[in-house]
Amino acid sequence: MGLFSRRRRRSPGSEEAAPTGRAAQQATVAHFREFIDTRVGVEGYVEPQTNVTQTTLMLIATTGEWTRRRVPDARAAHELARGLGIPVYDVQRTGYPQRMRDWNSRQRIERRRENAREAGLH
Repeated sequence: MGLFSRRRRRSPGSEEAAPTGRAAQQATVAHFREFIDTRVGVEGYVEPQTNVTQTTLMLIATTGEWTRRRVPDARAAHELARGLGIPVYDVQRTGYPQRMRDWNSRQRIERRRENAREAGLH
């Protein structure tokens, strides 16, 4: 008996099963297209693989709003971004744009305000 053999496995046809292969690729492209079509000035940033995460492609709009999805590797991320018609950068070389950090800060403040309103503090 293997160490993880008692873990319940998802069946491929179940609703809970994560998309794999071509379905995952199509879902990623569809998500990115929708993001690009509904925002202005979107750029791609390739995030390298770490011990915890796979390589990801992050899209960042001029407002700082962002989204990310896993990709097989950096080369695939660059090809995907070029196929979507957006500029693409290596985050290890350029860093994250300030507008993304500003957007994250604004979202954090808005969440705190909303939580305070819900708790009846303001």
